Amino acid sequence: MNTFPEALRFLSSLETMGIKKVFLEEGIDLLSLSKRVHDCKRCRLSLTRTHVVFGEGNWNAELMFVGEAPGEEEDREGRPFVGKAGRLLTQLIEDVGLRRSEVYICNVLKCRPPDNRDPEKDEIEQCREYLFLQIAFVRPKVLVTLGRYAYNTIFDCEERITKVRGELRDFCGIKVIPTYHPSFLLRNPDKIEEVKEDIKRAKALLLSGKLDFTLQSLSYLVWPKDSDKTG
Repeated sequence: MNTFPEALRFLSSLETMGIKKVFLEEGIDLLSLSKRVHDCKRCRLSLTRTHVVFGEGNWNAELMFVGEAPGEEEDREGRPFVGKAGRLLTQLIEDVGLRRSEVYICNVLKCRPPDNRDPEKDEIEQCREYLFLQIAFVRPKVLVTLGRYAYNTIFDCEERITKVRGELRDFCGIKVIPTYHPSFLLRNPDKIEEVKEDIKRAKALLLSGKLDFTLQSLSYLVWPKDSDKTG
């Protein structure tokens, strides 16, 4: 897991992409961020959730997966990707010779939308900061976005996953591979091999030793957020 200064450098580099400042308080780390998110009441989803689903896995992971939002089983257990789609993701990770415990997995939203509806823009906006902080502290070398919401949240765009799937992009020094969400694969099993190839490509990038892991060093303003809406 990255130290505070390392996470700070990552967050500062977001400004070069036109992303608004993400404020990082002195002394915060992934564990304390998790505790804060578990008390979060920033949006309406806090009223209907059973559990916050922060994320899980290796805090020093070189490979990170970002999905859309927790489903029913995730909400019940407080863990990401534990339902049918999650079991498929775990199988795909294992099929390429990795273990789920080696990677880090989270979602854009930390609370389940009612009836598993699509995330709404204001909900994404409230959770986006948490996601960027998770990426800043884990600081993976490769990030696989699962579905359009993860990709569009990170790159602040509106792209169809069918258009961008498999296209390698750079996000502040992190290589990003967009692919289909496992829930989509349950409805379209003919696409499973494409996702497996994307995860194989992510693994190959890690093994290549050719990843440029240098971030720009930019000035960045940090202070405790008096307006923090968490509990």
